[in-house]
Amino acid sequence: MAKRVTRTFDITNLDTRDAIDSESNVISGYAAVFNSKTSICDFFDEVIAPGAFARAISENNDIRALFNHNWDNVLGRTKNGTLHLEEDDRGLKFEVELPNTTIARDLVESMKRGDINQCSFGFIPTIEEWDYNVEPALRTIQEVELFEISVVSIPAYDDTEASLVRSKEIDEETEQRIKMIKQINQLLEANKHE
Repeated sequence: MAKRVTRTFDITNLDTRDAIDSESNVISGYAAVFNSKTSICDFFDEVIAPGAFARAISENNDIRALFNHNWDNVLGRTKNGTLHLEEDDRGLKFEVELPNTTIARDLVESMKRGDINQCSFGFIPTIEEWDYNVEPALRTIQEVELFEISVVSIPAYDDTEASLVRSKEIDEETEQRIKMIKQINQLLEANKHE
């Protein structure tokens, strides 16, 4: 059974602004960037392919925006129209209209100061491709089941045990595959010289 994982990205275009005709604020930015290589615990690299979120956005009408992947800190959701998601050429673009809550007001203040400027997303990969001919191995995520996007204060892998457990499972499998590919390549190379 596939487990949920999270990815965190530094973002440069995260923006806060006052919403029109509202006491709340709006945050916009990119929860994920396409074709941006990320190292996963120094065991493999990963990229998100364009189109990876298209099905999830069109089929899942209840994706949430959270603070720090905490389901108690809901900032918005697609079901009620306070979270808008779309793919563009750069990645998974979002805009969330924040509630008038202590958490949201504190988040806006921290973002204005520049203390918080990262985003993340929680997902299960549904279609992926592995390239073991490069070191480290490269996983390309072609499609995901998207559950949430998060504005985060620190990267998800340093924050949750569940992500570390998932990483260890992936790392062991990836290490075995890389070892096998190396052995095959050594045999092929040896056969060339005979």
